Amino acid sequence: MSVKTIRGNLLFWKISGVFTFLLIILGLAYVGIASYISRKYYNEVNQQLYGDIAPHLAESTKPLKKGVPDTLVTHDIIHSIMVVNPSVEVYLLDTAGRIIDFVVPDKSVKTHQVNLVSVKKFIAAKGKEYIAGDNPKQPGEESVFSAAPVYENGILTGYVYAVLASEKQKKIFNDLKGTLFYNLGTSIFITTLFVAFIIGIIIFFLITDSICKIAEVVKRFKEGDYSARIEGKVKGNLGMLTSTFNEMADVIVDNIEKITSTDRLRQELIANVSHDLRTPLAIMQGYVETLIIKENSISAIEKHKYLGIITDSSKKLSDLVEQLFQYSKLEANQIQPQKEQFPLNDLASDIVMKYQLLADVKNINLQLQSPHYLPLVFADIALTERVLQNLIDNALKFTPEGGQITIHLENKSSGVEVHIIDTGIGIEKDDQAYIFERYNQLSKVEFSKKSMGLGLAIVKKILDLHQVNINVKSIIGEGTTFWFELPVS
Repeated sequence: MSVKTIRGNLLFWKISGVFTFLLIILGLAYVGIASYISRKYYNEVNQQLYGDIAPHLAESTKPLKKGVPDTLVTHDIIHSIMVVNPSVEVYLLDTAGRIIDFVVPDKSVKTHQVNLVSVKKFIAAKGKEYIAGDNPKQPGEESVFSAAPVYENGILTGYVYAVLASEKQKKIFNDLKGTLFYNLGTSIFITTLFVAFIIGIIIFFLITDSICKIAEVVKRFKEGDYSARIEGKVKGNLGMLTSTFNEMADVIVDNIEKITSTDRLRQELIANVSHDLRTPLAIMQGYVETLIIKENSISAIEKHKYLGIITDSSKKLSDLVEQLFQYSKLEANQIQPQKEQFPLNDLASDIVMKYQLLADVKNINLQLQSPHYLPLVFADIALTERVLQNLIDNALKFTPEGGQITIHLENKSSGVEVHIIDTGIGIEKDDQAYIFERYNQLSKVEFSKKSMGLGLAIVKKILDLHQVNINVKSIIGEGTTFWFELPVS
């Protein structure tokens, strides 16, 4: 059994134990509340039924004469009432609430004072409200009672106070309380258990049904159906699980697509790089073999020519390897721009001077157009130099003899805008969206012979690090313009 299974079982038993404990507490609370309400209800009924005993005795027997109990008359009548209802205990009170006479089944009266507050409330309510009062035989415990004032010649001389729930009645109630609790508790427990079982079954069905649907979708996704998603809107934890899985599935599918695309581009990159590496290597190998074979018969002029071709191919191979190294570092985020303030026109002027000789060899007019004053730009000077060099290399590669390449700098409100303008062969409109991709080969015949290589891809990566966009505009047969804007400090 795995650790997760053991933890799951422990969680199940903990929840089950807490639920069972709550059911027991709830059942006991039900029993206690029902017992209290039933007893109170019984006392209210008892008071309503026998609440007129005291008024009847006060009017019919005239129990007090000159404030003194008339025991000869009252005892006989009261005994007759107690024969009919033996639970009644009758007391005569003076106006201060002291007991001056009583008729009860035994002589175990423990207190001789009754609080008249409850008595007066009962008389004022005329027996229509449930009120409990003192029990002389059980001090500290309240009992249901009946009370009435006794008047002589219109003067209040005392009270008739009848306890309707006597000690005998309490004893009988306590004897039957165990049976009541057992029957009541059993009924409530069985009913609660049954209702909880039905509710539990319904909830369990709803939860497991949703979980089974979620598990089925997860299984489909695991088996390769990447379009599988959990449908429907669910609230609570299951809703969070549903939304989380759907979001996770979208992220996984997106990552799979990116990995697939990256792998495809990697294969294309390897194929293109292999082709470009093979060409200068093949040239170098061919001329080296020629020099070896014709070592004694080749002239000095031819030897010099062959060595120049080998040197040129070696330089191309070196440049290609350096581009691959540069791009791999950019792709792996190993290069972070070290931004500083510098004059862009000075940097552009130095680069134009470096490329001037190559432009003259190809009979291309290379020039810089810049205002006398430009604000300092805020960028990585080495990476900016690489961007300008790659764009000029690209322009030289695709501009025919007699053409023109212009580096135009312009001051804008938000920065310095750089334009690289050539009069080359131009780029097809459909191809312009792909020229910044790794080793992209464009559709025209001229481009099939001259790969775009990694130059523009490196430009795009560097400017992305600077959070700068690069734009292109090209017309077939007229030329191409690249432009971007560097921020000022």
